Amino acid sequence: RRWGRQINDHAYPADELMPLTCRGRVRGLEPSRGDVDDALGKFSLTLIDTLDTLALLNKTAEFEKAVRRVVTDVRLDNDIVVSVFETNIRVLGGLLGGHSMAVMLKESGRMLWYQDELLHMAKDLGLRLLPAFNTSSGLPYPRVNLRFGVRGPETRTGTETDTCTACAGTIILEFAALSRFTGDPTFEAHARRALDFLWEKRQRHSNLVGTTINIHSGEWVRRDSGVGAGIDSYYEYLLKAYILLGDDQFLQRFNTHYASIMKYISQPPLLLDVHIHKPLLPARTWMDSLLAFFPGLQVLKGDIRPAIETHEMLYQVTKKHNFLPEAFTTDFRVHWAQHPLRPEFAESTYFLYKATRDPYYLEVGRTILENLNRFARVPCGFAAMKDVRTGSHEDRMDSFFLAEMFKYLFLLFAEEEDLPFNVEDYIFTTEAHLLPLSLSTASNSQGNVTCAGEELDDSNFEWTCPNTRLLFPDPAFPRNLREPIRSAVDKSCPHPTTHRDPGMGRPPLRAQDFMANNPEHLELLRRMGVSLIHLKDGRVQLVQHATQAVSAVAAEDGMRFMQEMMELSSQQQKEQLPPRAVQIISPPFFGRVVLTAGPAQFGMDLSKSSSGVRGFVTIAEPYNGCSVLSNGEIVAGRIALLQRGQCMFAEKARHIQKAGAIGGIVIDDNEGSSSDTAPLFQMAGDGRNTDDVTLPLLFLFHKEGNILLEALKEYREVEVLLSDKARDRGEMLSETEYEKMLIFEEGGTQEKDHTSPASSEPVHQSQVTIQEQTTDDSGVGQESVQPAEGLGSYVPVAVGEEPAVDGDHSSQSVDSLMADWEEDLEAFKQMEKDEL
Repeated sequence: RRWGRQINDHAYPADELMPLTCRGRVRGLEPSRGDVDDALGKFSLTLIDTLDTLALLNKTAEFEKAVRRVVTDVRLDNDIVVSVFETNIRVLGGLLGGHSMAVMLKESGRMLWYQDELLHMAKDLGLRLLPAFNTSSGLPYPRVNLRFGVRGPETRTGTETDTCTACAGTIILEFAALSRFTGDPTFEAHARRALDFLWEKRQRHSNLVGTTINIHSGEWVRRDSGVGAGIDSYYEYLLKAYILLGDDQFLQRFNTHYASIMKYISQPPLLLDVHIHKPLLPARTWMDSLLAFFPGLQVLKGDIRPAIETHEMLYQVTKKHNFLPEAFTTDFRVHWAQHPLRPEFAESTYFLYKATRDPYYLEVGRTILENLNRFARVPCGFAAMKDVRTGSHEDRMDSFFLAEMFKYLFLLFAEEEDLPFNVEDYIFTTEAHLLPLSLSTASNSQGNVTCAGEELDDSNFEWTCPNTRLLFPDPAFPRNLREPIRSAVDKSCPHPTTHRDPGMGRPPLRAQDFMANNPEHLELLRRMGVSLIHLKDGRVQLVQHATQAVSAVAAEDGMRFMQEMMELSSQQQKEQLPPRAVQIISPPFFGRVVLTAGPAQFGMDLSKSSSGVRGFVTIAEPYNGCSVLSNGEIVAGRIALLQRGQCMFAEKARHIQKAGAIGGIVIDDNEGSSSDTAPLFQMAGDGRNTDDVTLPLLFLFHKEGNILLEALKEYREVEVLLSDKARDRGEMLSETEYEKMLIFEEGGTQEKDHTSPASSEPVHQSQVTIQEQTTDDSGVGQESVQPAEGLGSYVPVAVGEEPAVDGDHSSQSVDSLMADWEEDLEAFKQMEKDEL
């Protein structure tokens, strides 16, 4: 109530309160803050954004007074350019949330004078936003003039070409609610069209969307993908649109996206942006604070465990800096120091408490409250933090602070009898406005529609959320999930001691001796507080939590081991071998298809061979090559194909060499991996002397390996050349073979190369296509030259893994596989430019 009076006394009718100078922020009278000011439209933003907060807090008299003020004082026909996104979620959402509360109060015998005035204003505003959707794609312009729309010199807008994914994809709840409340389907139709277009433009292999899109062409302008700024509420609104409207299509789309998020972006407890065309490569080494909403969305989805883990990471960062910095690094340092009092972390805290009833989350809420009162509270309100490290303030209090933060904190601590109505009957918009779930049955001429020709795939449905009492039968289970994350962020250092603990008399493990498949070594790591994490791209990551070591001395040994491992990894990266080439030379390829391969740190050095190793390929039995081959007589004199996993690379090499193979190719068992989406790495030995291995061993990622397997399946006899670089076809083929190639190409039985038939240059790329690509001095496509990262130079695999069975491409020909990737070639080239 006090802060309502402060806004009324010092700021009304301005859009926002300036809490340090105790006055209102009026656009045009204060220095411009750039895009941030696009939320201000001279329509008493904070008052409208806070209407349903007053109702939820059971401040009925204040709510009724505020509604009267909005109805009598607020004008929406201002000659001012505003953000379509912000105006939709804050003002249109605020009017609809206020209308929902007014209707609820009227039905209970209060506010009998109310005649849908807020709804009429909401429709007026909706009509003023509609001109922004007048594009060929259906995606809205990012800004609109409330009086003049988007076209014409007087609008001062309509020239923009790009918008963020969240800006275009966070419309459906408010527009659909407006259609359901008024019976006018126009608004919902426009919002659905925008969502349909974004869905169609998703990257089809990763099922991810980029951050910024061209509203006219639909081309992705920024191809980084995450769950934070620029994309966040797009995912949120897909799931919530299903909940509010009951349209199964929204759930299917959300589940498809969510599976990709968990596959590529989620690295618990981190959520790291990736490239949509290279989803196994991180796009940045920091996270923004807007992703703090995601654990709450995961609760709504029913995926509690990763929600607990990510939330705990965010809480530890909050405790470290008092607030979530606007962006922070993967080692939890400040990247951007501002904190505009964002509510997303409080939102997720509330939802986790609702799901688990774990009192721990009440303690988290108390920390948020105490920090707000200690560090952000000023005489005229709460001031945003300009720098969380110094505690300096900014003269800013965004409307979402009262609309969301107060709402979620009140709900977190409120008892059921404190609430004036059942919040389970409503859904929260991204601005925490309350829309009644009864809208799902409201009249709409569209009904629950799906796109023509698009059938729902039941495999993408998960219909129910888990019962958390069954999910967590042990009350300590959530705590066990949180403890390792707390230690990782805390980075506490042990005090040195001068003696070894009993049972720790053995010498410490040294990095150069470490073998990931040695159980004794893994146990020593555990005692030193070192965890080994298998990443999704096949590499491993070592993380030490000193507090988890069995003693202070063991913790010291662990830190020494980690330092040695970093030095060893750095040295191995300096000694990296360049990528190798697998060139298919038998008909109908004749050397035109070249696959980028990773080298081994042992065996024959192909860079010292002028001719490479040429031979026909055959699949080893067993395919993993981890025991004596049962088809040794067939493998003899050939190049053996092996599946990665279940034993060390050197062991595979020894088995095929014993059978008489002249070379080996290890194919990744990680389905969908490719040299374009994962860092190339070298295959290491097994810790023993590998001088006995004399044949060449190369590594192919799954997609490149699948090309080879499909060729073998289709043509039975496939001959390849293993070499340090792609060879000229005239140099590689015999005179007879070269003549056959010319006859074959002139016969027109296969699509000709883009070069003339007489050209003998091979086409080499990191992912196979039928077009030429620039090569570096080694002849290897530049895009495929990926340095090993982290500990990628040695990649142990989990012992006992079952070989992955790839059934997706069993019926695909080589040509169809190559055609499948052709559409991404231009995108990959553009990605190179973006990364530069």
